[in-house]
Amino acid sequence: RLRREAAEYYQGHHVPERMEEALNTLFPLRPGDLYGELANYFSKFSKAPVICKLVGRKVLDGVGQPTLEVEIYCTVKNYEKRICSIVMASHSQIPENALPETIEADEKERNDSVHTAVEWVNESLTTMLRDLESTDQCQADKTLGEYFANKVEEKKEIQKREEEEAAKVTPAPASCPPTPVPKQKKGGKPVKKVLVEENPIPPAEPAEPVLCGSLAIGGTSLAIAKAGATISRVPLYLYIALLKHDQKPPKEITLPLPMVTLLNCEKNLPTKLKLVKEVMLIPPVELSLKQGIERIQDIQKEMTRLLESSGKTPGPQADSKKGKSQSSGKKALPPPLKRISHLGCLTTGYDNLEQLLLLMQKACKNIGLELGTDMYLAINCAAHELMDYDKGKYEILTGTFKSPDEMVAMYMEMINNFPFIIALIDPLRKEDREQWSSICCALGSKCYLIAEDAATHISKLKTDQNINIAMCSGVVLKYINQTKVSDLIELTGILDGQRHITILGSPDGESLDESLVDLAVGLGARFLKLGGLSRGERVAKYNRLLAIEEELAANGTLREAKLEFIVFAGESQPGEQLPDVLPAPEQD
Repeated sequence: RLRREAAEYYQGHHVPERMEEALNTLFPLRPGDLYGELANYFSKFSKAPVICKLVGRKVLDGVGQPTLEVEIYCTVKNYEKRICSIVMASHSQIPENALPETIEADEKERNDSVHTAVEWVNESLTTMLRDLESTDQCQADKTLGEYFANKVEEKKEIQKREEEEAAKVTPAPASCPPTPVPKQKKGGKPVKKVLVEENPIPPAEPAEPVLCGSLAIGGTSLAIAKAGATISRVPLYLYIALLKHDQKPPKEITLPLPMVTLLNCEKNLPTKLKLVKEVMLIPPVELSLKQGIERIQDIQKEMTRLLESSGKTPGPQADSKKGKSQSSGKKALPPPLKRISHLGCLTTGYDNLEQLLLLMQKACKNIGLELGTDMYLAINCAAHELMDYDKGKYEILTGTFKSPDEMVAMYMEMINNFPFIIALIDPLRKEDREQWSSICCALGSKCYLIAEDAATHISKLKTDQNINIAMCSGVVLKYINQTKVSDLIELTGILDGQRHITILGSPDGESLDESLVDLAVGLGARFLKLGGLSRGERVAKYNRLLAIEEELAANGTLREAKLEFIVFAGESQPGEQLPDVLPAPEQD
């Protein structure tokens, strides 16, 4: 009876026929490892690996801040097997000059969020995603999205109940008397009052709320994508490209151009220049990535030498006394050990923009290079950190303020004088939409105008593709919080259709995880903003990009990148190519 049941069982699974096929196929080959080849032959008939367990844990990122690691375990040929893990980058919206209590509150919030994310991964998400095929990214992201939406609704209900309870306990506030209008002084000129009324700046939009624990959603989605690539035995960048293009393998792949941060000009230094947060180098497209990185290293060495020889300390130790000693002709003290920013580059400061750019030109000239031909510059202005809301103006230098319209004129002059600057990141706040339009019409044909902080609400494009986003050449997307892989695929498709370029950016608190590079390559990003060529978590990503270049070149699928600027059409005559520089539109 047992023999009959066994025969029926094996015949029902076609074991005898497949065994005969395997033996007949392998005998002419006479493989050295017969049993290994038999295992390979039968593995194609095994069930697809399915997720059996997720493991979330709290780890530290590259700047020592807590973040989330997600591990994926799958059932492979009846055994539980660890497939891969990812570590999420941490991101903070706290500006450099934040108050200590604000920083402390942010750190507590980050700790709570990571703790909650670990609980979500180890409990709810493990249960919900168990037995799902690791290659079913669409279903995984759908499940994660529904879970997150439910958590958002739960949070709203809790807040609503808390507000109702607080309203019962707290008495209604007394009505405030009307604010008296100050009388105009005798002989005073009402010009200032008229100017304020004519050009009020739009108030800052509130930051998008981040749900506690949201790291779990992004971390799990990316971990499943990485597991799917591992199971499919393809690189993650190719797996992402296949997801984006409906499983059609691309004939050629273009690497994103790196924006390599050379200098981090912190805005809380005693030096005057506040307009520049990062100075980045972009190698010309004619060079391979390897050649471009080597050239950037040469420029970095020469810049370091110039800073040291001039006695200019690349760090917050530089003070006005040292500046006085230099200006009076006294020999400057040798600079202390160079300070490397969390972005993986030198930290320094300058008193004006021309001083910085002329030094960059000198460094390149000293090693036989010319800016604008052999290397290009990109500048991250981080304009949202410059606004003085009391004055309604940007503080570009200590004590020097400019209105949004004056900022546009300043940038036009800057690009005309220094045409080797081919990208400005966050030249204005996202609220200054009219000025974004003006600067794009004036400079879009010769410079990328990129929104990073100004693209905070870009995620809303998924639900409303007609959302009123400030005009720009492109946006920096970051893989943070509840962002899912399918979200990035959908967003980049929308941005491609709207003639925006995509830049994948590295958040402040990076980890050694290299997945961001594969995402950028697979999604077809134009640029990749990773920080400088120091610190392990930054360098690991550049090394991954170099490895991908080598692999694509060996396969004959590497396509050369192109630098193509976007010409914005004027509102009065849509579709007409604009001249190189247009004046800012007049106020109605």
